Amino acid sequence: MGTVGFALVLSTLAGLSTTIGSFLGIAVRKPGPRFMTLTLGFSAGVMIHVSFIELLQGGVESVGFMPAHVAFFLGMLVMFAIDALVPHDYLGQEEHKGMGMRSSSLMKTGLFVALGIGIHNFPEGMAAFAGALEDPSLGIAIAVAIAIHNIPEGLAVAAPIYAATGSRKKAFFYSFLSGVAEPVGAGVAALILLPILSETILGYVLAGVGGIMVFISLDELIPVARSFGHEHLAISGAILGMLVMALSLWLLQ
Repeated sequence: MGTVGFALVLSTLAGLSTTIGSFLGIAVRKPGPRFMTLTLGFSAGVMIHVSFIELLQGGVESVGFMPAHVAFFLGMLVMFAIDALVPHDYLGQEEHKGMGMRSSSLMKTGLFVALGIGIHNFPEGMAAFAGALEDPSLGIAIAVAIAIHNIPEGLAVAAPIYAATGSRKKAFFYSFLSGVAEPVGAGVAALILLPILSETILGYVLAGVGGIMVFISLDELIPVARSFGHEHLAISGAILGMLVMALSLWLLQ
């Protein structure tokens, strides 16, 4: 039960890192493009490395090569469906660049982004929870990667709402609300998984979570990182993230 509590705390901290982005949105509106590029690339590198080296591999060891890969690609398919039905954007993409937009448009943008991020954060909460159940150090690695990419998501919510309303409280509230979906996702994972948890079930879940994280990295983190105009810096950040992840896993062996 101690591990379950730790997993829930991790996912909560990862989700609520959106509030760091909301503070940035209130204070400075938009961080520098080099900062955004490097941090998003770094987060993608961490996610990709941990997905292939730990999550998918853990699934293969538990349930076998082909079943684990089926779960892996199903995880991708789930995220593809969510992304197609409820897209969301980061500050820095086209619709967030113009601070001259009408207040109503900015408010609408911020609310839609908050809804989209909330829905996207739900499976991420499950990912952090499942990883922590398998191994606390793995859960920490996943939570850190998710937290890093939740910061600009919080910024994407807070900046347009603050610009539209001039209210720091509203900007913070909606950013906070979008991050709450992550611990909710972890709680749902706990309710579903714990009564039926076995090594086999956990193997499928880990492989599926790996697919979810790879999709997030390839579909949004790296493309958005490159969109800020520093393409080589985005890839450098991804490589650095993989290197840091590899070193941390080696040190934790």
